[in-house]
Amino acid sequence: MSKLIRAITSDGGIVAFGIDSKSIVSRAEQIHKTSAVMTAALGRLLTVTSMMGIMLKGKDDTVTVRIHGDGPAGHLIAVSDSNGNVRGYADNPVVEIPLNQYGKLDVSGAVGKNGTVFVSKDMGLKEPYNGQTPLISGEIAEDITQYFAVSEQIPTVCALGVLVDTDLSVKAAGGYIIQLLPFADDSIIDKLEDNLKTIQPVSTMLNVGHTPEDIIRSVLKGFDVEILDENEVEYKCNCSAERVERALRSLTKDELQSMINEQGGAEARCHFCDKVYTFSKSDLEAILKSKN
Repeated sequence: MSKLIRAITSDGGIVAFGIDSKSIVSRAEQIHKTSAVMTAALGRLLTVTSMMGIMLKGKDDTVTVRIHGDGPAGHLIAVSDSNGNVRGYADNPVVEIPLNQYGKLDVSGAVGKNGTVFVSKDMGLKEPYNGQTPLISGEIAEDITQYFAVSEQIPTVCALGVLVDTDLSVKAAGGYIIQLLPFADDSIIDKLEDNLKTIQPVSTMLNVGHTPEDIIRSVLKGFDVEILDENEVEYKCNCSAERVERALRSLTKDELQSMINEQGGAEARCHFCDKVYTFSKSDLEAILKSKN
């Protein structure tokens, strides 16, 4: 499993989240058979969405982050529960484009620089909380930073990294989110900015064995840091045959009868985990009969 931590500085000025998401991103690559750049793109989104999930208050709350850019990746979607367990997919899991000018995977080129970040939080209210901001780079970390600053009015630093090996396996993945609380004064901000000038890329730190706690303490060097909690998180889908059956039961009698006549059954594939649910003709007839 992946490890996610939450921390706060003793002065009450900064809250921090850090995650080693290698197992999450590895599982996503195995399910979706992503190309290298899409492993990096989807992996970054899964990583940050897991951290956003742990920010939720209610045990049944969920957050969905959807990025729609003008690049060949199409839509990227990730959903996390309040424990940080996350799932996701991309419209186009295989994108092959050249490396960027720095010789690295071109996530921005795959995602696109024009588009929108959508965030929806289901907190058990009548309507979910929805926010959206324009993409500013397609690198995802900067786009999420922009989302927090504009939509939620929270000064935020977000760093994400996914290191993909030559055999397309995931060598390292993770990230951190640093947020300034209302108590943060200029001295706190100045100290944080100085630390960020010298901090290594998050994938580099993870690849040499640094833990999420190590990374948070490096970013917050010079602060008294208290680790509030540590969670094991995973790529976790909540699909089930029962959910698919409920969807079938929501169809009209005519729609069910048409499905029986034309297809002789039904098949549903989960976007998140690729599991296939099959309902035979007799299964559909039983659902139809129950509606009489």
